[in-house]
Amino acid sequence: MGDYTLLILFFSISIVFSFLCSIWEAVLLSITPSYVQVKVQEKTKVGDLLQSFKANIDRPLAAILTMNTIAHTAGAIGVGATATKIWPGNLAATIVSVVMTLAILFLSEIIPKTIGANNWKGLAPFTVKSLNFIIKALYPLVWFSQIITKRLKKDKSKSVLSRSDFMAMGQVASDTGVLETGESRIFENLLRFKSLEAKDIMTPRTVVLAAQEEMTIGDFYNENKNLRFSRIPVYGESKDQISGFLLKDDLLSSIINNKQDSPLSSIKRSIEIVTESQNLIKLYEDLIEKRAHIALVVDEFGGMAGIVTMEDIVETLFGLEIMDEFDNVEDMQKLARKKWEERAKKLGLLEE
Repeated sequence: MGDYTLLILFFSISIVFSFLCSIWEAVLLSITPSYVQVKVQEKTKVGDLLQSFKANIDRPLAAILTMNTIAHTAGAIGVGATATKIWPGNLAATIVSVVMTLAILFLSEIIPKTIGANNWKGLAPFTVKSLNFIIKALYPLVWFSQIITKRLKKDKSKSVLSRSDFMAMGQVASDTGVLETGESRIFENLLRFKSLEAKDIMTPRTVVLAAQEEMTIGDFYNENKNLRFSRIPVYGESKDQISGFLLKDDLLSSIINNKQDSPLSSIKRSIEIVTESQNLIKLYEDLIEKRAHIALVVDEFGGMAGIVTMEDIVETLFGLEIMDEFDNVEDMQKLARKKWEERAKKLGLLEE
C-alpha cells in the first residue's frame, strides 16, 4: 500500500467515525421523552433501547466520546506520521495539521451535528442500534468512563430541568404557535400554583358580604333582593365568629315555602376552615375531596381573614395573570384586593 493511499485511509477513517459520533450525539440529545414513550408503547427493540439510553444517558455518551477520542487520536497520529514521511519538513507538517483541523471542524462537527439535530426522528433507529453495538464493542472503556462520571456527579437524583425551564418551554411553544395563548397561560399558571397560598387569592374580610345568623330569612331577602353571590357566610356576634354559610338556593326555597320568619341559622351549612398559608394545590384537593365550594380563611389568631371559593382557584388557574415566585410584591394582600376589585367591577358588584 502506497504512502498516499495510507494517508487518505487514515484521514477518511478518522473523519468518518468522528462524523458518526457527532451525528449520534446530536440525535441522542435531541430525542424527546414523548418520542421515547411512543416508541416504548409500540413495543419495538428501538423503543426498549431508547428507554434504556434515556434512563442511563451516561452510557451511550461515554461510548460516543470514547469512539470519538480514538478516531481523532488515531487519525491525527496516522495522518501526521504518513504526511511527514511523504513531505519531510516543518512546513508540510503545519499545512497537514491545518487541513486536518479544518476537516474535523466542518466535516465531523458542524455538518454532522446540524444534520443530526434537524433529522433526529429519522436517524433515531439507526443511532440507537449502532450505539448499542459500539457500547458492547467498547464495554471496558465505557464501563470505566461511567465509573468516573458517577463519582463526579454531585446529585444523582436531581433533575436538570427546573420549573423555570418548563415555563420557558411553554413560552417558546406559545411563540412558535405550538400552544395557543390561553393554553400557554394555563401551563404557566399551573407551574406557579405551588408558590401561591390561600391568602393570595382570597376575597379579603373587609369586602366579604356576610349575614348575622339570627337575622330572619325574610329580612335578609328584602335587604338583598339582587343578591349576586350563591354562597354567603353567616356569623354569630361578629365576622370573627363565622359559623357556616348560606346557600342562595336554600334561601329562595325557604321564601317559596313561607319560612320568612325563620332565622338564617336554620338553613346554614357547615363551612370548611383553612389557614392563610394553605397551599393552593392542597386547598384544591381538599375542596374536591369534601365536595365543598367555599372555605373560610383564618389568620394566625383564628380570626376571619377572608373567603376563598373554588371559583377563585379555577379563575386563578384559567383566567388571571398570577404572580411569579420571583416577582417582588411585598404585600400580596393588596394584590389580592386589587384582583378582587377587578373581578367585582366586571360583575357589576362595584362601581367604576
